[in-house]
Amino acid sequence: VQLQASGGGLVYPGGSLRLSCVVSGGTFDIYALGWFRQAPGKEREAVSCISRSAANTYSADSVKDRFTISRDDVKNTVNLQMNSLKPDDTAVYYCAAVLAARRTFVPTKQYEYVYWGQGTLVTVSS
Repeated sequence: VQLQASGGGLVYPGGSLRLSCVVSGGTFDIYALGWFRQAPGKEREAVSCISRSAANTYSADSVKDRFTISRDDVKNTVNLQMNSLKPDDTAVYYCAAVLAARRTFVPTKQYEYVYWGQGTLVTVSS
């Protein structure tokens, strides 16, 4: 299974970006998916995660009402729409996947994920 993230870049505070991650090499709809981020000097943290069914999601308190995770089981992608970006959102963003037996399961811990993308850098700065 391979994950390829894209969509990062430089954006002004208050701006928006949409990250996408293509998952290949497996049956996409059996995976729970997540976005994590790691800022310089900080530990990697969960940003948003989504279950197989897409009916259940998780968002960190710091991004609630600003970020939205979604999945497209036809295009085998997981997306992260990021609005009202802040300088504190500056980080390398990683997508991750894990085979989930339950369609409603939303893993939120790093150790729960097996497959990881290479990361895409998001810089929020004026």
